[in-house]
Amino acid sequence: MKTVFNSMLFNLFLFLPLSAWSSEPDSDRLNLTTETTGYIALFIFFLAYLLVIFEEKLHLQKSKPVLIVAGLIWALIAFAYQSQGLTDQVSIALRHNFLEYSELFFFLLVAMTYISAMIERGVFDALHYRLVSREFSYRQLFWITGLLAFFISPVADNLTTALIMCTVVLTVGASKPQFIGIACVNIVVAANAGGAFSPFGDITTLMVWQKDILDFWTFFKLFIPSLINFLIPAAIMHRYIPKGRPELPDEENLTIKHGGIIIIILFLSTIATSIVFHQFLHLPAAFGMLMGLGYLKMFGYYLRTAFRREQSSFDMIPGSEVSGSAFDVFSHIAKSEWDTLFFFYGVIMSVGGLGFIGYLSLTSEFMYGEMGATSANILIGIMSAVIDNIPIMFAVLTMNPEMPEIQWLLVTLTAGVGGSLLSIGSAAGVALMGQARGYYTFFSHLKWTPAIALGYFISIYAHLLIN
Repeated sequence: MKTVFNSMLFNLFLFLPLSAWSSEPDSDRLNLTTETTGYIALFIFFLAYLLVIFEEKLHLQKSKPVLIVAGLIWALIAFAYQSQGLTDQVSIALRHNFLEYSELFFFLLVAMTYISAMIERGVFDALHYRLVSREFSYRQLFWITGLLAFFISPVADNLTTALIMCTVVLTVGASKPQFIGIACVNIVVAANAGGAFSPFGDITTLMVWQKDILDFWTFFKLFIPSLINFLIPAAIMHRYIPKGRPELPDEENLTIKHGGIIIIILFLSTIATSIVFHQFLHLPAAFGMLMGLGYLKMFGYYLRTAFRREQSSFDMIPGSEVSGSAFDVFSHIAKSEWDTLFFFYGVIMSVGGLGFIGYLSLTSEFMYGEMGATSANILIGIMSAVIDNIPIMFAVLTMNPEMPEIQWLLVTLTAGVGGSLLSIGSAAGVALMGQARGYYTFFSHLKWTPAIALGYFISIYAHLLIN
């Protein structure tokens, strides 16, 4: 199974500093929003995103256009600044963005390595067998994976949760491709909705929390609106799920290999370490993840030693064979979804460039200055489905408009769940397009956008009514 595990963990971001997405304005910053440089940057960025949208049709990996555009945007900015005799500002901003991406890169890489290791140890095959052996129907599995995604994402984050649930869906629905597509849509919606009512569920909620705009427990006022956001589209999609039950797989292939349970515990310990590093020691979460990679490498040493010892024992007995295989951490690192990692690089650096030009702040000023808080915050969610909720939320926080608690909760909700409107609107959707390639695509998600939009607006109404 292709491991896109991927663009992973903690919209995994969970813990990245706000500075990743922009730099504070300074007196030497040029306004390029009305210059040729700005217009060209916008044009090539949206052109690249069109190529990403039509990835399945063009058979062009999504990382390729955004990698090129990221370089072009910053080259255009550098040329514009040098023509004005300014040389340091662009380099500082670029290095700042690149450093933050590096933290994200290592965070995701460790997470992907763990998930690949769990797949190799048969953990997800065992989960698959447990679900199927209980004779759950496809419809029951649709709700089980959706509810698990909703309730796990507030702790594990929406991206990680979506990737894990997608693995289950891919194995359970192997003989029903139509089930995989609709179940992936449900997982993306559920994971994004679950992540919206917890400071740890999405990077946008973390950003608001870190700014001390809302305290920890205030986020849980969004639980009911988030639940509604998940349940309404799920109820609509329920009627279109194929009937029947998955076939029971071969039992001989479903035993968790030696060390599988320990790797799960080490993975949870790694997540806990990253949280402690960030929340209590005020260190980058990626440092905690890399320390957790050390846990896996040490345990991998034990597994390799045990395998060699077992192999030596069996070599002494003619005709005997060793069960299982040696464990190699670097082989799991190699199986990471590099296309997704490079896609994130291209998008982060491109959006960082557009923010440096001034477009994000300009948009935010117009919305809150002309439209009013409620309309602007609803539009924020719709925009996040196209652009990405992280830079949009950063622009809002940079503007820091005068809003009551209910409006800050509203923008937290809309930025969190608005990405579900399109498959490219959230990290969970982007990751699943790679993981379930051929089953879950931009257009397979798009046909359910009306149902998702209905849940989006009713959840907003519920929030305004309840809170």
